[in-house]
Amino acid sequence: MEVSSGPSPRLNSISINNDTHADLDLQSHKDFDHHHHFASKSALEILRETVRILRYNLSGFMAITGVLICPVSALLLSNFLVDHRLVKRITIRLLLVVKSSGLPLRPFVRQSCQKFSEMAISSTMCFPLFITLLLMSKAAVVYSVDCTYARRMFDANKCYVIVTKIWKRIVSTYLWACTVMVGCLMLFLVFLVTVSSLLSLIGFPPDFNVYFAILIGLFFSIFLANAIIICNIATVISVLEDVAGPQALMRSSILIRGQTQVGLLIFLGSTIGMSFVEGLFEHRVKTLSYGDGSSRIWEGPLLVLMYSFVVLIDIMMSTVFYFSCKSYSLESSHEECQPVLEARNISPAAPEVQ
Repeated sequence: MEVSSGPSPRLNSISINNDTHADLDLQSHKDFDHHHHFASKSALEILRETVRILRYNLSGFMAITGVLICPVSALLLSNFLVDHRLVKRITIRLLLVVKSSGLPLRPFVRQSCQKFSEMAISSTMCFPLFITLLLMSKAAVVYSVDCTYARRMFDANKCYVIVTKIWKRIVSTYLWACTVMVGCLMLFLVFLVTVSSLLSLIGFPPDFNVYFAILIGLFFSIFLANAIIICNIATVISVLEDVAGPQALMRSSILIRGQTQVGLLIFLGSTIGMSFVEGLFEHRVKTLSYGDGSSRIWEGPLLVLMYSFVVLIDIMMSTVFYFSCKSYSLESSHEECQPVLEARNISPAAPEVQ
């Protein structure tokens, strides 16, 4: 497959045609490149870069959002595939485990068990969508961002050819990432139950167990956020580099070394945005209705669109964060940055793409 062989894409300077895209602030790109050529980007700068990329390839990103992300968001927010009877049974079992470990069954503990059960069932039921539509949307967004750095517009045909050629390694990386996430959650639950049981045997009061569990949860949240960042960047790497599975995860952990704080801020912003929209959907669509419930007809799709847009921005920021880490790593080591798509390992028999 043949791709454009222009100058290598640089994170700090997206060269855009002034005649057709004059709305982009090219001077700000030049100024930013001059002052931060050898510095990594902050979370705010990555957000600004993401907005510039979105404006440049707006039609392509909106098409990806409408076709691939919105269906997954609608099912995820509505919990249409979730069996609430199964959620109730799992919640009861979790509460029994919590009670046997010595933790008091306070409202906070009950709500946490119910939310965890809903998340587990929802993730399981929506997994076929995650590994198809959502994973395809991630690959398409990564390809589109790469096109922007190569000064090319999004092309659905090219995207389809590329994604089909690298689909196996993307799926492999995603499955390994899911395994890591499930392993982290299981490790947390086992550790929490074990420590709570030991504290109860020693004779600590139940209130102390609750506070200790909250403290463990806070530390685990930071650990889980780092794991999610590594998994997100690994997915980007599996699209842009010829690595997959554990190698992509290892490559990701090495690449973001020293940039973890930026990744955590990106993850925090995305999590707050998604949680806010989820809360609105829960309150406005699932709980409230006016008269005959006609408000849900427009509020539901609007919130689904908002949630899909937050997911799009999250994927784009992860991709820009990858380019930021990659660019800084190469510049620090005085290596030459090559165009990403030129290094794609595709069979010579593949159709030629101009």
